[in-house]
Order: sequence, then structure tokens, then C-alpha cells
Amino acid sequence: MAEHLYDVAIIGCGPAGLQAAIHAASKKAKVIVFGKPRNSGLYKAHIANYCCYEKPISGKKLLEEGRKQAESFEAVCLEEDIIEIRNEDNLFSLITESGATLTSRTLILSMGVARKKLRVKGEKKLVGRGVSYCVDCDANFYKGLDVAVVGNESAAVTGAVTLLSYAKTVYLICRKLMITDTLYEQLKQSQVKVIQDTWVKEIIGTNEVESVLLKNGEILKVHGIFVELGAKGALELAANLGVFFDQETVSFIETNKKQETNIAGLYAAGDIAGQPLQIAKAVGEGCVAGIQAAEYAKKQANS
Repeated sequence: MAEHLYDVAIIGCGPAGLQAAIHAASKKAKVIVFGKPRNSGLYKAHIANYCCYEKPISGKKLLEEGRKQAESFEAVCLEEDIIEIRNEDNLFSLITESGATLTSRTLILSMGVARKKLRVKGEKKLVGRGVSYCVDCDANFYKGLDVAVVGNESAAVTGAVTLLSYAKTVYLICRKLMITDTLYEQLKQSQVKVIQDTWVKEIIGTNEVESVLLKNGEILKVHGIFVELGAKGALELAANLGVFFDQETVSFIETNKKQETNIAGLYAAGDIAGQPLQIAKAVGEGCVAGIQAAEYAKKQANS
């Protein structure tokens, strides 16, 4: 276990996560960062208002440089999604999409808040009336009903498998699965009905979801559709940990000035910790979270 025990684990490889990794690792903490840069909202952006960069810089380049800097301090960066977190015996156990389990004394959540939308007809109208972006939050509403999940990556697959414990029938709509062999085997052995090489064209319903029209012309009669594009978000991962979210929107994790949440050893930084959604704020909070997590981990190790 010692081989896979880290001082600081960070979920999210955007500005907040990378800055946290740099500061925690520079304090000689054993640090691991999870996330896929291409899924960061910054990856395809161009930044023109960030301090010390007179000319616009691409988000992709900024993330690449940040990862190199974190790795220069011996932080480990893994391009894997986390599909489950457990808090046991004052340690955080993280299960990756490849089936590995790693343990850390502290955890920093920095995966952002934006939920990717399908941007198809009927989606906006039926949000909360059959259209959902969080399986762990809403699965219970679909007991004995037919539902669909749309997505190509780990969140879609794990969400579909989870829904089997609630729904009568679960469809997984995907263009092409981009998942690990472990998840593929799990999906293959499940009762999820996989519909590949197509996508959602329209979500149909008057007052609630009634069916989904696919681009291949097929119509699925379902009571709900879960949009799970990319990795699991903070809401899903934090749902079972008892983390406090803001009461008004339930979109942001509540933190103090040390980026501490209500859970000992658990920190949040960047967009997931609230407005404004800016790189400068993310980097500053990542710095604070990284320092605080490293110091907390050292105290834990010596206690």
C-alpha cells in the first residue's frame, strides 16, 4: 500500500490543479494529478488577460507548460479519469477508469463546474424534466423506467452501469467508445444496451422526456436521458463524501480562505470553488490548496 500512498492527490489538470501540484510537490510532498488535458475547458481557448503574458497564449500551450513544470518537481500526472472516491480511515481512496486504486492523505478537487451540453433540440426545454447531467444525483427518480445515457467516455459507461440498479432498461448511445479495457469488459458483461456509431439528434417531449431521436433515424422511447460527456464531475464524485455545496445553486463547493471544505483533508480550487471563473483566480486558489494540502499531509504522516 505504501507504494501507492500519496500525500496529495489532485483531480483536474487545469490551471488550479497544476498550480496546486507545483506548490505541493515543491514542498516535497508526493503528488499525483488525474485528468485529460483535452477535456479541460481551457484546452481550445486563447487567453489574453492573464498576468505576465502580453500577447495571447493558447490554453493548450499553457496546460502543456504547466504539466512540464509540475513534473519537474516530481509530481506524477496520469491521463485517467477517477470514477469513484472513498473516504476511509482518514485516507482518500481513488478508483481510476482502468481499475487501479490509489490512496492519498489529502485530496484537491479542481475539475471545474461546466457540464457539457449536447446542444440539440429539446435539451434546454426539458432539463430537470427528464434531461439530467448527473447519474448519481438523479438515478433514483427512474426506478423501473427506460432511460438512455449519451457519451463516449468513462462517465457515460459508469453512469449506464450504475443505472442498471434502478432503471428497467438502459441504453448507451455513443459514436465511438474511448474507454479502458477494464471498463469495456465491465460494459460487455452488463445488461446495458449499447447503440454505437450514432448520436442524439433531438430530445422529444411536451412536458417531460418521451423519446430520443437518433441521427441514424432510430427513435428510443425513454423517460430520461443522462448527458455524460467526458469525466465525472465534482457533483458526482463528491456526492457520497458529504461535501457542502453552495445553497443557492448547488454548483460550487464551499471553501474557506485556506480552500478547505467541510471534510478534513479535502480541498477545492478553481471554478468548482465559485465565481469568478477566471484563470488568475484558479491559479491563486490552486497555490493555496497545494500548500495547505502538503502541510496537512505532513502532519498526518507524522502523527
